[in-house]
Amino acid sequence: MNVLVIGSGGREHALIYKLKQSPLVQKIYCAPGNAGIAQMAELVNLAPTEVEKLRSFALKKSIDLIVVGPEVPLMEGIVDVFEEAGLTIFGPSKGAALLEGSKVFAKNLMKRCHVPTAEFEVFSRLEDAIAYVKRCQRPLVVKADGLAQGKGVVIAHSSEEAAEALESLMEEKVFGSAGEKVVVEELLQGVEASVFSLCNGTDAVILGSAMDYKRAFDGDQGPNTGGMGSISPHPLLTREMQQGILETIIKPVLRGLMEEGVSYSGVLYAGIMLTEDRPKVLEFNVRFGDPETQAMMPLLDSDLAQLLIATCTGNLHNVPVQWKNAKSVCVVAASKGYPGHYEVGYPINGLNNIQDAFIFHAGTKFDQEGNVLTSGGRVLSVVATGKSYEEARQKAYKEMEKISFPGMFYRKDIAFGFD
Repeated sequence: MNVLVIGSGGREHALIYKLKQSPLVQKIYCAPGNAGIAQMAELVNLAPTEVEKLRSFALKKSIDLIVVGPEVPLMEGIVDVFEEAGLTIFGPSKGAALLEGSKVFAKNLMKRCHVPTAEFEVFSRLEDAIAYVKRCQRPLVVKADGLAQGKGVVIAHSSEEAAEALESLMEEKVFGSAGEKVVVEELLQGVEASVFSLCNGTDAVILGSAMDYKRAFDGDQGPNTGGMGSISPHPLLTREMQQGILETIIKPVLRGLMEEGVSYSGVLYAGIMLTEDRPKVLEFNVRFGDPETQAMMPLLDSDLAQLLIATCTGNLHNVPVQWKNAKSVCVVAASKGYPGHYEVGYPINGLNNIQDAFIFHAGTKFDQEGNVLTSGGRVLSVVATGKSYEEARQKAYKEMEKISFPGMFYRKDIAFGFD
């Protein structure tokens, strides 16, 4: 079959790497892709938000399966548009994508469905929100309701910090309309986990788990990023815990959506805090995680194309999810200045020297001579597998040392201390 993957990051490169292994897949296109993806798929010069042009392309090329990587086209209803044209597309509808697009929607749904999450209040008036945080006198989390490139969440250790965050979101509108409403919630303590489920209607199966490293620098210092590394499977999540998350979190949310006339189809990514009490939801995302997908795909033993088709057609339990008995470590190389201002266009050296790891490109492009240049904040990921986290970690860092570009930096503590 012909497959179109939409997106340009390391997540999409990892998905294409796995899809290419399927005997079902004949041809893969990627819009717009990157320099690494170009070695596995035919690039299509269309942005993920050019929905009508992408639909026309999919119809013209007789695409059998479309896989959406980033969240923005899902929020804009790309699935609804493609399904109206009779195309098979993996991802949730616009209504279901509100789980990520609106934190207020997600929190209210969890409350109604008795899903364990942080206690919270919702505000649309700045003065009401500030009055509330002054009364609380404890650490709080302030979240913009809408999408804010992963930067709309502030951990406030005092009421003064919470008030500053509220003013920034609601008065200064640093993230535009995303801050018109805010969620203020208790600060949960514990270890974070990313859990991925394949869902169709009220049916769901656990796909896999990972631990993400969000801070820019070693020791979880510096600003939040899109993710500077990840390991899979999550070192603290047992199979029993994953099944508990499926039954107490994923399925109740799917049933709650169905009660509102919304059927969820696609992957559901639950950001979980493993508290002393029980696992509680931090947030939901309606697409594969980045860089968790890069860590997970090399471990997946099942046919990804089969799994995605089974999800789209409601035959989830006909294709078992099977994993290699191994560990995976993903380390992200980023441009100097990321997640703030950074420069691009630098040549990347050493890519052909990698022998014992996977390279998943993110912010890369070709110049006119065919050289690979940097074109983003997160440039690429080095992913290695092993019998233990430490074995995989040593392989990943050994291979990363072979790669260089001006201003390159990466965390040195991914997967440290788990064996």
